Amino acid sequence: MKLLVLGGTHHVGRAVVETALERGDDVSTLNRGLSRDPAPGVRALLADRTDPEAVRRALGGQEWDAVIDTWAWAPRVVRDTARLLSGRAGHYGYVSSRGVHRWPWPAGADEQAPLVDGDPAGTDDADYAAAKRGGELAVLESFPETALLARAGMILGPYEDVGRIPWWLRRLEKGGKVLAPAPARTPLQYIDVRDLATWLLQSAECGLSGAFTATGPPGAITLGDLLTTALDVTGFDTELVWAEPDLLLRHGLPLGMEFGLRLPDGSVPSGMHDADVSAALAEGLTTRPLRETLADTWTWLRAEGDPAPRADAPSPDTWLDATAEQRLLDHLAS
Repeated sequence: MKLLVLGGTHHVGRAVVETALERGDDVSTLNRGLSRDPAPGVRALLADRTDPEAVRRALGGQEWDAVIDTWAWAPRVVRDTARLLSGRAGHYGYVSSRGVHRWPWPAGADEQAPLVDGDPAGTDDADYAAAKRGGELAVLESFPETALLARAGMILGPYEDVGRIPWWLRRLEKGGKVLAPAPARTPLQYIDVRDLATWLLQSAECGLSGAFTATGPPGAITLGDLLTTALDVTGFDTELVWAEPDLLLRHGLPLGMEFGLRLPDGSVPSGMHDADVSAALAEGLTTRPLRETLADTWTWLRAEGDPAPRADAPSPDTWLDATAEQRLLDHLAS
């Protein structure tokens, strides 16, 4: 395909670019050109997406078979770019989020679960759910029949800049005893970023449209599977000490929140890790083994170092008070 990736240097965008190049696609990227040099073989178009006129100049008169957009902030930016590309691209894939569903999420929810309100002309990105829903509506305005809305769940794998697995790998690397949020049997639902990228590109190629929950199958792994597999693939000499949620809450430790297992008040949310993904699986979404995801994430982390903290989220370095963790470890050992 002749492909345009809006972004292409971080997390999902980077995985899409690399996967597309491996497939032999003709890849262009549109970004500011500040974060990373373009991958070899990529045609780099430079523009700040918040400036529609700069985007128009960068796009020129080109056309593409497909566009993949990972924008997560003000919906107006998606609307402006989609309008510029209307009639010049055959498919528009928008990486959205399960967060567009209205809270609380029903258990076992599929694509029909209620949605939050969103404004495609919105300029505010403080409410992530509303911003993503506004982005969806913005895409549908210009590509009503040829848009794919990929409502992703928890995205893991190389290039992750949210800090979940990189943060845990660095904690485990220290060795000794580390706290883990019990119970170990808690189910997790996630997707490797490269599996998401592959599905986005395959869907673009075949012209798949509509809204899909894009994450791995429910019940495939548990939190215990994730952390013990991480220890296995890295070889760290670290002991996991499982602490019940009420203890973590009393000691001011937010463990479990990074995976959506509990909220700041200690309550356990529904629907986080049991989404019905049968529709996406029926349309070709596949997932690789957990071991491969974790091993490749560790290889990337050692090669490139910790990702820069996201501007829209607290630095992972501030998540956990080491003194409070040690205090609880001592309490559990007594």
